[in-house]
Amino acid sequence: MKLARVLGTVVSTQKDPSLTGTKFVLVQMLDAAGNDLPEYEVAADCVGAGLTEVVLVSRGSAARQISSKDRYPVDALVVAIVDTVAVGNDLTYSKRDVSR
Repeated sequence: MKLARVLGTVVSTQKDPSLTGTKFVLVQMLDAAGNDLPEYEVAADCVGAGLTEVVLVSRGSAARQISSKDRYPVDALVVAIVDTVAVGNDLTYSKRDVSR
């Protein structure tokens, strides 16, 4: 899994039938300190993440292994909304910190 920040939404009216009702978001990957990396990805969102929230993104075959779908053709899936990130004894991200 990787840390990412939700930048926006992606809308697609024509898609594989198994993706009907799926929300897609554009995410920017982050390093452990919460700094932006130059990598973007479109991910399906199964947790209802909002704009600017820090999330965990599962990628590859793990992204297709959710219990509610038999066939789910995605390569990236938002699986959690992050509350805090700590590296060692340093808190590098807190959802309560509105300045981020």
